[in-house]
Amino acid sequence: QVQLVESGGGLVQAGGSLRLSCAASGISVSLNAMGWYRQASGKSRELVGIISGGSTTYADSVKGRFTISRDSAKNTMYVEMNSLKPEDTAVYYCSARRGPMTYWGKGILVTVSS
Repeated sequence: QVQLVESGGGLVQAGGSLRLSCAASGISVSLNAMGWYRQASGKSRELVGIISGGSTTYADSVKGRFTISRDSAKNTMYVEMNSLKPEDTAVYYCSARRGPMTYWGKGILVTVSS
């Protein structure tokens, strides 16, 4: 069974940094497309970035500030978030796609205070 578990969220001041982790089991973070999404209160879920093969892409809103990476040995995907802004406040979700199936973590809250 596939499980994706996010960790590393919490409260951080604007301008600070935070690293989120997505620990995967039952699915390889290296062999499958992975992504980070977020959903702010009262808003729709939006793409943060994806990593697939050797390519990484980001939403314009986070480009240059966020970096997605993965550790094959730990089967974990990360997003390093720098220069955080209050508008980055959201529940962040890890996702994985294998064939026709897409899997989601339960999400983790990131709050950026001004």
